[in-house]
Amino acid sequence: MPDPILIAGAGLGGLTAALALLRRGHAVRVFEQAAQLGEVGAGLQLSANATRALHLLGLAEPLAHVAAEPMGKEIRLWSTGQTWKLFDLGDASVAEYGHPYYTLYRPDLHRVLVEAIRALAPDALCLGARCERFAQTADGVTLTLADGSEHRGRVLIGADGVHSAVRRQLFGDGPAVYSGCMAWRGVIPIGRLPVELVRPVGTNWVGPGRHVIHYPLRGGQLMNFVGIVETDRWVAESWTQRGTHAECHADFEGWHDDVHALIRHIDVPYRWALMARPALARWTQDRVTLLGDAAHPTLPFLAQGAAMAIEDGFVLGRALAEIDDAPEALRRYEAARHDRTTRIVEKSTENGRRFHNPELASASGAAAYVDREWRPERVHERYHWLFEYRVDEVVL
Repeated sequence: MPDPILIAGAGLGGLTAALALLRRGHAVRVFEQAAQLGEVGAGLQLSANATRALHLLGLAEPLAHVAAEPMGKEIRLWSTGQTWKLFDLGDASVAEYGHPYYTLYRPDLHRVLVEAIRALAPDALCLGARCERFAQTADGVTLTLADGSEHRGRVLIGADGVHSAVRRQLFGDGPAVYSGCMAWRGVIPIGRLPVELVRPVGTNWVGPGRHVIHYPLRGGQLMNFVGIVETDRWVAESWTQRGTHAECHADFEGWHDDVHALIRHIDVPYRWALMARPALARWTQDRVTLLGDAAHPTLPFLAQGAAMAIEDGFVLGRALAEIDDAPEALRRYEAARHDRTTRIVEKSTENGRRFHNPELASASGAAAYVDREWRPERVHERYHWLFEYRVDEVVL
């Protein structure tokens, strides 16, 4: 029996890659340092480019049971609450791109992927397994865990996030650095909210130096809250930290009452440092490659971070299944993905500046700014190329 494909990290990208490979008949072992599986409780958005990949992996039915499907997205002004339509979703997403736009509670998506993997290969996931180092030869890779055990594989996929140990050994990177932005994150049981905030849309509140995003999760049972703040006050050693409602309110002092209603009803407000690394010119060395945040950490201002990891996992699964020579398969995967993900990193940073522009400080200036920056042709130019991508058709 051939050696398995080794994957470091059981986040969304690593699990998607594992499922894509298992569906094509490969043996896989996924090594996760956490002793128990489970993602941090936060929301994420998956546009049609990502839901296409997951549907092709056989997950359409379980996803439909746990997702919310917003009817559209809108912009609101931080101070007055003035609202502008951004674009339609719901049936419009399916009609134009063939697949839905979902908002999901991250632990729900994680569980769907884990259950699909365990149904195919009950022993594929190895928990409490922290990857320390690897060594590769012409015909394989040996991965050494923190407990000293060694595991042999055809290739190694570093899906171990922004703090990737695999990336560090490949390219000698130092630690990820704080981007200058922190995120407040939390979820809210929908029954706590005033009725005017319980709408099946994704809402982007924009303002000088910060913005807020909220959208429904789990079929409308929960509301996700994300508040991004430009600040140099991040001093915690951890990149996630429990905060207080009072601190979160203070960071959005002067913002519309609807924003503060959301903050009041968050179960636990967490502060997340948004971490950054410079873009990599390449991700692969022989039989070792990277995916997701390990390869191209992205600020969350285009709502494409999870989608990029899912796309990576699917395309990598295709490459290893369709190309017999493993190092060549990894090179083709990187070539297929590098330009798109680099562009998304750049456009996400650009979108963050758009959300936080100083022109948004006054209502009169903001109206002209929003009319200019979010007019329909510019919105189409900004998002259409993201959503139309087809993981099963990209040339390898």
